[in-house]
Amino acid sequence: MSVPAAERTARRAVVRDAVAIALTTGAYALSFGAVGVASGLTVTQTSALSVLMFSGGSQFALVGVLAGGGGAASAISVALLLGARNAFYGIRLAPMLGVRGAHRLLAGQFVIDETTAMTVGQESVRLQRLAFWATGVSLFVLWNLGTLVGALGAGALADPLVLGMDAAAPAAFLALLWPRLREGGALPVALAGAVVCMVAVPFVPAGVPILLAAVAAAVAGAFGRKPLTVDDRGKGA
Repeated sequence: MSVPAAERTARRAVVRDAVAIALTTGAYALSFGAVGVASGLTVTQTSALSVLMFSGGSQFALVGVLAGGGGAASAISVALLLGARNAFYGIRLAPMLGVRGAHRLLAGQFVIDETTAMTVGQESVRLQRLAFWATGVSLFVLWNLGTLVGALGAGALADPLVLGMDAAAPAAFLALLWPRLREGGALPVALAGAVVCMVAVPFVPAGVPILLAAVAAAVAGAFGRKPLTVDDRGKGA
């Protein structure tokens, strides 16, 4: 049974977009590999983070806390807070992917911002599943390859911190976050968290200010959210 030309075109477009996203996002992995080593991790530890965690925002946050002198507990806590959103993505994607058994474990590893955006943007179930797996696999390969190359490159330097690479982690994380700050009321929430973080720095151990900022941002976001009116609900129907 031949595949209609329109569907073949749609499939090619999905794969093309998936690879483009992987190439663009995967480029950040070079930076992550370098700053991971600069923050005190070994090449093996840095690469293991990309394999096991596979969430750019969480990974940059973790090495950022370590680079700032924070402990492992604070770094892991911040990474988990940022990665919690992936659980909600999973709930949204589960009925689209229809995976079971061992495939659920593999799919769970690929549930991130990029795969979610690609999947929900497709019109048919076939294209949704193709988008998820094409984006997930290509991103996973390039992200981990980039991490290894970046880590090896940083490891070859006598002292990566002399080049200011300890500042690369927060800078890269800000670059990932910046587009989201222009959405809705995100900027005031981010500013509230930043103020709490800066005020807390002189008084608490390294890493703790970020946790306090996360709590403050969550509270500000919850209370600052405009409740839906009857008209709003009607518009979304």
